[in-house]
Amino acid sequence: MFQHEIHKFRQAELIRQAEAERLARQVRRARRAARRAAKESGGGRVSPDNSGYARAA
Repeated sequence: MFQHEIHKFRQAELIRQAEAERLARQVRRARRAARRAAKESGGGRVSPDNSGYARAA
């Protein structure tokens, strides 16, 4: 009986780990897609007005 409980615990742990990895992959994929979409639409970052900085030499 003890071995069966260890097996069920390990199985549940592997399922949780797989779900966490799947979620991480989805997040990376979504971020990558958002970056691509921003790059293609030309909606990238706009350089800020640097008037708050002193000119160097």
